[in-house]
Amino acid sequence: MLKVGYIGLGLMGKSMARNILKAGFPLVVHNRSRTAMEELVAEGATAAESPKEVAAQVDVIFTNLPDSPDVEKVVLGEKGIIEGAHHGLVYADNSTIKPASARMIAEALKAKKAFALDAPVSGGDIGARNGTLTIMVGGDASALERIMPVLLAMGKTVTHVGEAGAGQVAKAANQIMVAAQMVAMGELLVFAKKAGVDPRKVVDAIKGGAAQCWTLDVKPSRLFEGNRSPGFKARMQLKDLRIVMETAQEYNVPIPSAAKNTEFFQRMIDAGMGELDNSAVVGVIEEAAGVDILSEADLNL
Repeated sequence: MLKVGYIGLGLMGKSMARNILKAGFPLVVHNRSRTAMEELVAEGATAAESPKEVAAQVDVIFTNLPDSPDVEKVVLGEKGIIEGAHHGLVYADNSTIKPASARMIAEALKAKKAFALDAPVSGGDIGARNGTLTIMVGGDASALERIMPVLLAMGKTVTHVGEAGAGQVAKAANQIMVAAQMVAMGELLVFAKKAGVDPRKVVDAIKGGAAQCWTLDVKPSRLFEGNRSPGFKARMQLKDLRIVMETAQEYNVPIPSAAKNTEFFQRMIDAGMGELDNSAVVGVIEEAAGVDILSEADLNL
């Protein structure tokens, strides 16, 4: 059985690492904050003091970190994964980073005769906890086949998209759609409320038709309970959209709706709502329209 390492035990990473452990894989963990690491050690994992130490003793190593510079530092920096890399090591990054960074890391590890896969995920904290994530992968097909049993401990769908960086391109495309759905949902809820109609009933009326999507299936019930906690944090949605915009600029692709949605999430962060769920972008639209979707006032009931 493969020995697995996991670095980055945040909102999603800890749950993903836990599912690897539950599947029976020996697990070595490292995290900047020790609390999450100690929690997994209590469940059977082994702690390591550096990314280098993790890499040196495992067959496959995962990272789940906030942004491209964080991944580059953990992989290529002092006491990084590259210093512990060995022949045949498979490195898989579950973070969402720039495709260009993923390609650069793959080239660096290739010189160590190690494989690098960019393997970002979609499905949020619920998917991470339940092991039902969608995983999109770029990199060597044989390396992917080798670690497939570990990936299936974390997700239900694994798709090989192409060569190094292709997984991150797919994730950027995913985030274009996610942002559009979150903003559109916020708009339709506020639109209904401003027009004097119960937004709950509007959602019930349309979610079985052409408007059906994961966002409309999952998020309105949380919002109607007054729950805007993450989920997937709005500041991370903005970070991903910046990757989208930078990559679009690199390839000279016009994406006007994504640009406008990036502005919405920037307004969230500017308003101090960056730690809320990305669905809480409805708050920006509520403020502009002067309504509260939870208020009982002005409804044609």
